[in-house]
Amino acid sequence: MADFRRLYDFTEAGRDDLKVPADDFNVTKRIDTLLVNPLHQLPLGSFGGSNAAIRATGRELNLAYRNLTRAGMVRLCSGQQLAERFGLQPLDAGQILTGNGGASLDVLADDQKKSFAEDTPLWFYVLREAELNGGRLTGVGGRIVAEVFHRAMEGSRASIVRDPLWRPSLGPDEGTFHMVDLLLFAFENSKELLAPLG
Repeated sequence: MADFRRLYDFTEAGRDDLKVPADDFNVTKRIDTLLVNPLHQLPLGSFGGSNAAIRATGRELNLAYRNLTRAGMVRLCSGQQLAERFGLQPLDAGQILTGNGGASLDVLADDQKKSFAEDTPLWFYVLREAELNGGRLTGVGGRIVAEVFHRAMEGSRASIVRDPLWRPSLGPDEGTFHMVDLLLFAFENSKELLAPLG
């Protein structure tokens, strides 16, 4: 269950009763290129059924290895290719190789670093991009997430994006609409529903 008070500032809608202490607000972890320990060695049987798990050893159980291998198998575009497609300024080689406190690529040989910096796997690119932007999805990663939600909304027969005349009307006035306005409407202005854990 989500405690929306920790994700959105309801005081902008005049709901001071939904304010949480600053230390409890948005306690999400920043997105970066580091893997937590359990993802370095996934448990046997976490993919491909029990027969595949018996054959899996070493790097096949590492999430990074699996994501990078899968991207190569399906010929997924690189981060730079997608940035270009979206009309965005791609990360430069220094940003890709150095990052901001995330995964170190120092173990790569010089030719591998050059290749990686020019044709960065999308999974790593999105994580490095977020790492360089305060731990938040922006650029390519943000666009991918936004388009997934938008496409899902377009696919619904009752979606607001199918009505070109639709405008948000839940805000305090005609020209203002925030996520908290939608949440207050969806959860019937109920503190108990917005903060189910109390």
